Amino acid sequence: MSGSDIRTAIIGYGLAGAVFHAPLIATTPGMRVSSIVTSNGERQAAARRAFPDAAILPSSDDLWRRGGELDLVVVASPNSSHVPLALASIEAGVPVVVDKPLAPSAADGRRLIEASEARKVPLTVFQNRRWDGDFRTVQALVQADLLGPLVRFESRFERYRPVPREGAWRERPEPEEAGGLLFDLGSHLIDQALIVLGEPQSVYAELGVRRPGALVDDDTFVSLDFASGVQAHLWMSVVTREPGPRFVVGGLRGSYTKMGLDPQEPFLRDGGRPGDRGWGIEPPEVWGRISTETGGVHLEGSVETLPGRYDVFYSQVAETLRAGARVPVDPRDSLRGLELIEAAKRSAAERQAVQVTRSRQ
Repeated sequence: MSGSDIRTAIIGYGLAGAVFHAPLIATTPGMRVSSIVTSNGERQAAARRAFPDAAILPSSDDLWRRGGELDLVVVASPNSSHVPLALASIEAGVPVVVDKPLAPSAADGRRLIEASEARKVPLTVFQNRRWDGDFRTVQALVQADLLGPLVRFESRFERYRPVPREGAWRERPEPEEAGGLLFDLGSHLIDQALIVLGEPQSVYAELGVRRPGALVDDDTFVSLDFASGVQAHLWMSVVTREPGPRFVVGGLRGSYTKMGLDPQEPFLRDGGRPGDRGWGIEPPEVWGRISTETGGVHLEGSVETLPGRYDVFYSQVAETLRAGARVPVDPRDSLRGLELIEAAKRSAAERQAVQVTRSRQ
């Protein structure tokens, strides 16, 4: 690429496009939002206000006709469109970021990766919660061996939304929609568990549909068993009024417990941007706690949460496009997550643990 800004098109201007991708791209040095695709009139108006110099287009067909003006495409549209839009970008020779989940099935995810590799067009996945401050803190504690050999990894993402959102695609049961919490929050929680613990041997899952009128899982539990003996217990729910700990990580010498959710999403929702005062910072009253014996010394008390850094994702994307650096998220990691989601669905249907094998990719 030349030294000019990376001209980035965002397809979709709902929560993902407007709250996450657009502000992160706009504040990344050397990148700019050049096009936004949305057919919704209110969202078109919001996009024009936020990015007056960007082309606001009603359909992706209009975008492909401007292919020579694109350096990067971000697919931030509903899950059912991820594969066709990403394939169209790859066929046009334009690098692509796909919001998670990469695809509604592992087979479709594999198709995208194969197309990307065949055309030598970079493909990556917005697994932004790799850069949550609390998860970064968990990684740092594990890497520093402050807890000893791990025996338990508990991770929760719980909310309270007792009424299904009428008409929302995430509430639809058709397979191509990839609706429900297992695809939505599970894509994050499984990805984080794999980063810390490696490759699991088996999966057990319970997919609850609790809310009257709900058509997709809204109260879900996934257990991953690892060869080391570690178990990862993952909870995701929208019917939990009093959430449990975000993380409980236990080792033979100590444990770490963390309440509350990473602050970056609400910060962005409120109009904040990377670089603003308080970006990614948690106040001391919500820091996690550690209790451990290390080097013969007992440690107990609060652990400062590392800053959340969603902005790192697009900084690394820029390095990929300018200098050929590795993509920030290997799409094979997201493919493995999809394979484990499918294993979890089999487990829930059969009401038993299922063995898993390593991805062919």
